[in-house]
Amino acid sequence: MFKNVIAPIQAWLLSQGKCVADGRSLSEGKREKRGDGTFKITHSCGRIYMYDSKTKKYRRALLEEV
Repeated sequence: MFKNVIAPIQAWLLSQGKCVADGRSLSEGKREKRGDGTFKITHSCGRIYMYDSKTKKYRRALLEEV
């Protein structure tokens, strides 16, 4: 039940380009370009995100992408 409440809020934060942990902008994080046209972003809180430059969307990184 708790996840049903949190998931839409986290999705909204990511659509706004903000961290799901502290709400700060993801553009402040350290960027690493990858071969497939995406960027690996390490945020100041330690969370890792992926940014797809084609669709201009953020998402949480999968374990195999870390």
